Amino acid sequence: MELVCPAGSLPALRSAVDAGADTVYTGLKDATNARHFAGLNFTAKSIAQGVEYAHSRGRRVLMAINTYPQPKGWTQWTAAVDHAAALGVDGVILADSGVLGYAADRHPELPRHLSVQASATSGEALAFYRQQFGIRRAVLPRVLSLAQVKALAQDTDIELEVFGFGSLCIMAEGRCLLSSYATGESPNTVGACSPAAHVRWQDLPDGRLETRLNGVLIDRFQAGERAGYPTLCKGRFQVRDHVGHILEEPTSLNTLELLPELLDTGITAIKIEGRQRSPAYVAQVTAIWRAAIDTCLANREAYRARPEWQSTLADLSEGSQTTLGAYHRPWH
Repeated sequence: MELVCPAGSLPALRSAVDAGADTVYTGLKDATNARHFAGLNFTAKSIAQGVEYAHSRGRRVLMAINTYPQPKGWTQWTAAVDHAAALGVDGVILADSGVLGYAADRHPELPRHLSVQASATSGEALAFYRQQFGIRRAVLPRVLSLAQVKALAQDTDIELEVFGFGSLCIMAEGRCLLSSYATGESPNTVGACSPAAHVRWQDLPDGRLETRLNGVLIDRFQAGERAGYPTLCKGRFQVRDHVGHILEEPTSLNTLELLPELLDTGITAIKIEGRQRSPAYVAQVTAIWRAAIDTCLANREAYRARPEWQSTLADLSEGSQTTLGAYHRPWH
């Protein structure tokens, strides 16, 4: 099973490689990737250095070009695909059918992975993308239960990659428009759920902290309470007399305990979320998942997620809590 880890910077890429990632996924410092946050991502020079670093150690690099271009920006997306091919990356992660078609026509030798942003959840959808664009792998959306992942794996021979750890989104990858309502910028075309230029943090006289997105109050934290990056889906809002996380709790996915089942299912790769995270975070999470996968591969019958792994991952999680997310649906 391949361990695919995030890198939002060259130091993070080196940390992931050194900690045991088989593959690192990256993106350029522009709107062509879905983690377009200020201060993150790669220039043409730094991504070339990252590819050289990873390849010299026998690891692979993928480039995410997984937002949806508007007509006036089309050449920026095609240029990103050309650049990825020239760099010799080991694959591109794409969502838009136009960009997929361009990559298939111009660079047929460049492996194409279907991004989670494409929201393909059925065997028919995967077959379509392979027939039309020759995709090698698909990253499955975080809306599927484990039973549904197993059924899909039996229905396709396309490589499947699933999320194993990290922040959850609202489970509508490629379809979320929440930020555009507040900022006028869609996460699917601009690349950031909450564009940093619109984020405001304000300390209140009583010690509380308010977070706002383009003036919209998203959350108010008590003194000493941990505050995450302000995204609309994880804000606290009042509905009638109830104040709470109406759309989604600030928690992280953690599937360490599902590793044996995912192996039996035939999943090709486990993806770690977090290109906006620090190199230290990437190093810690990668090292734990490297150890867990190796332990599980050595003896899946005896495999158990170690308490110290879970404790460390909980400390690194949003709100210091983890969940199996949609993989676990007791009503399914």
